[in-house]
Amino acid sequence: MIALIVLAVVVILLLLFTVSSYNGLVRRRNSVDNAWSQVDVQLKRRYDLIPNLVETVKGYASHERQTLEAVVAARAQAIGAQSPREQAAAENMLSGALKSLFAVAEAYPDLKASHNFGELQEELAQTENRIAYARQYYNDAVLGYNNAIQTVPANIIAGMTGFSQREYFQAPGEERGPVQVRF
Repeated sequence: MIALIVLAVVVILLLLFTVSSYNGLVRRRNSVDNAWSQVDVQLKRRYDLIPNLVETVKGYASHERQTLEAVVAARAQAIGAQSPREQAAAENMLSGALKSLFAVAEAYPDLKASHNFGELQEELAQTENRIAYARQYYNDAVLGYNNAIQTVPANIIAGMTGFSQREYFQAPGEERGPVQVRF
């Protein structure tokens, strides 16, 4: 009789542990999904600013068509990216296109002095900071989730219930190197 009670208590404790572990993994997975949504929100904000910036530059530098088309094409590719890896590559291309756009702006003093262009440039800079924070938050959430599904004993439950690793949002290789400053 005592053995039966001990067995029942052990089974109940094991069941409670399993449910608790599973629920914790679900919360972490949802946290990663939420963090990725925050990255998406900031990227959408950036994508919405870019057409206004392109139109402002177009009014001053209509013969810089190739640069403007590169920005528009990079934006379209970034919007269509699906995974964090694809998104990182597309964002790198978009950042390069925006650098070219700002280089064009440097060549046009009237554009550089334009109030609208200045406001858009400032708004884009603020958005870039928000994107950086959202990416960091996402990577932190991925770290917590990946640690949870890889550590004992939760890894057993994660393996049985189909939880799999998530990938980090990583900067492309050339952005990880040292910054070259030239005067």
